[in-house]
Amino acid sequence: MQAVRPAVAIGPAIVVNGVEQAMDVDVRTTLLDYLRDHLHLTGTKLGCDHGQCGACTVHVNGRRINACLALAMAHQGDEVTTIEGLGAPERLHPMQAAFVQHDGYQCGYCTAGQIMSAVALLDEPCGGDDAAVRECMSGNLCRCGAYANIVAAIQQVRGEAGK
Repeated sequence: MQAVRPAVAIGPAIVVNGVEQAMDVDVRTTLLDYLRDHLHLTGTKLGCDHGQCGACTVHVNGRRINACLALAMAHQGDEVTTIEGLGAPERLHPMQAAFVQHDGYQCGYCTAGQIMSAVALLDEPCGGDDAAVRECMSGNLCRCGAYANIVAAIQQVRGEAGK
């Protein structure tokens, strides 16, 4: 008996970090697996694989999503930004620089997702106090407990941006 091969879809391109990419993937491939395994963008992490920890947070058309819960083919034609597209060591995004300044990371595993969510938060309705920021970031877990430093970094960038 011959095994049935899963359907592979070749569809319209997806734009990842400003570069158009072909999508020649199994239709069951998550956006997270596409980014990590096909494009080798490993900054986006697999944490829980259930959308509960936020380690896989990326931006799709400017909004944050959990890439582990999204099928790659559902995002044909979309613009995806990962941590690699946000900044580079020689030109950090202001949020990345603030995370470094405030030590908003410890083991670093959740940091990419935390930063991606924090950047998205800048364009979302969120109260001005620390409690509101914590609530807006509640979909991102840090097992090391760097929450106070993460909030301080976010508040610094919000203040600099006048938000």
